[in-house]
Amino acid sequence: MKLLSLVSAATIVTLAGCSAGGMKSADENTNPMVGGAPMYASKNIIENAVNSKDHTTLVAAVKAAGLVETLQAPGPFTVFAPTNAAFDKLPEGAVANLLKPENKAALTKVLACHVVKADALSAAIKTMIDDDMGKHPVPTIGGCTLMATYMGDKIMLEDENGRVAHVTIADVKQSNGVIHVVDAVLLPKQ
Repeated sequence: MKLLSLVSAATIVTLAGCSAGGMKSADENTNPMVGGAPMYASKNIIENAVNSKDHTTLVAAVKAAGLVETLQAPGPFTVFAPTNAAFDKLPEGAVANLLKPENKAALTKVLACHVVKADALSAAIKTMIDDDMGKHPVPTIGGCTLMATYMGDKIMLEDENGRVAHVTIADVKQSNGVIHVVDAVLLPKQ
């Protein structure tokens, strides 16, 4: 159960606080903007994620699963963070159902399928894919195994049900790992 909590917590996304004034800090310049907010490599996943307007559903899910403290832990974590639009692609009512207190275990499992106990930047992921002849298995903290591939600059992850998520923003560095924003929710094997 603790392992699932660790994984689920890591599933949260990355986004960060706003900078004061017109100058960007060196920390802010190293990361892309996510959800209209600067991301700071000196802040943890939670400190950044709460500022992304594109990840409010993920943040709510992390809170409902009780994973906030986990995602504030040292890690390192690689989190494949689904956007609000990714959650909207799920069947009608699925998100509301998962957020119910009685479904906390299922929610935690879903979130944990987006978290890897490592700090893997996109270049490292592509190298692993190349080393494995075009497809690399990615075991998550939640017990799911994702299959990573890439075409050009775009990394794709396929869950055990055949759902494919594309990394839309890669390499958002955090103090406790890295976030890769994805366009689909990856699900445990059914």
